[in-house]
Amino acid sequence: MKSIKILFIMLYSAIGIVGIIGCQSGKEGDSNKKIVIVSSLPRTGSAQGQTDSIVNGIRMALEECDYTIGDFKLEYLDLDDATAVAGEWTPEMETGNAQKASNDPNVMVYIGPYNSGAAKISMPILNRSGVLMISPACTLPDLTKPGFTPKAPGIYRPTGKINFTRVVPADDLQGPFAAKFASEKLNCKTVFILDDTQAYGKGVADMFEKACKEKYHIEVLGHESINSAQQEFNALMLRIKSLNNGQGPDAIYFGGTSQTKGGQVAKDIVKAGMKCPMIAPDGCYETAFISAAGEENVNGRCYVTFGGKDPSKLTGSGEVFVKKYQEKFGKMPEAYSLYGYEAAKIAIEAITIAKTKDRKKICEAALNIRNFDKGAIGKWSFDVNGDTDNEIFTVSKVENGKFIPCE
Repeated sequence: MKSIKILFIMLYSAIGIVGIIGCQSGKEGDSNKKIVIVSSLPRTGSAQGQTDSIVNGIRMALEECDYTIGDFKLEYLDLDDATAVAGEWTPEMETGNAQKASNDPNVMVYIGPYNSGAAKISMPILNRSGVLMISPACTLPDLTKPGFTPKAPGIYRPTGKINFTRVVPADDLQGPFAAKFASEKLNCKTVFILDDTQAYGKGVADMFEKACKEKYHIEVLGHESINSAQQEFNALMLRIKSLNNGQGPDAIYFGGTSQTKGGQVAKDIVKAGMKCPMIAPDGCYETAFISAAGEENVNGRCYVTFGGKDPSKLTGSGEVFVKKYQEKFGKMPEAYSLYGYEAAKIAIEAITIAKTKDRKKICEAALNIRNFDKGAIGKWSFDVNGDTDNEIFTVSKVENGKFIPCE
């Protein structure tokens, strides 16, 4: 009787072990069919309105495929690289997000970051782990293009492989476009340039300055960096106003974002009594810029450049996206929502082509995408650097508290 009892216990234990192993195998099998796409964007602070729109675009793309590609189930993780204290992205948060994505074997795609300075931090981390990066907003040229900064872009690619891509054109195109607009449309003969010292802001301001001097023969009366921690810039604006025999410049260019006091700069230009227009890059192409400046300070006098078309001017698949966005969220999308959507559509396409949960193969699939027309911005391709060949730029004027594309 005792031996029978012992045998029964042994059999029960064996069944239990098999059950546990079977359970674990089931979980592992489920995990092997799970692919995680993360985004890293400033979800706290004044950029939140823009990044809400980007995340909405990402979710719309994933909903269209029902979070499913073949046998794979997709999960989306919305990460914040900003803090409430800073009010913008921080190196610590972006580092943490990149490390988290790298260490999770289910993460295949990292959509982001939003800021070029943040990209400098996360790119080497994700390059070592081979995670595909698709930025919907980073425009600093040296992230992908040689010849702008010593050792770049190699310093962001420690493995020698390319894993960073972007669906927006870079600032070596945007800066000169703004200079051309200043010369040909605003008839500027003189400008004063400001930047926020950050990678994106100073980078695009430098490109603007170079084009002004070398191509459009616009006199640059000065180029200074602001401290975005300051509350106001009244003394600086009064000094700028005194230049050119008290006439001031024909325009002021600000290389920076809404988060680095673009709105305050616009406000203080008016407060100093200057009548000249302000020109800014796409970092100010959001309603947060208009709100920070106050409509009365930007209506009819602020121009913002943007890599692509304004949502109100899109046709074809872009117009379809805008209508769906309006139906779903009850408002027009911010400009970068299209690029959040486009980035997610590229992620879906790369995974679909690769047909496997393999970071290297998904990266290769993305970099080989050509004539892509399944998104919202028309037909385009990645070049050998991971840059888009879509080089359309527009400029919008602030009128009645809204961005109105200039014809």
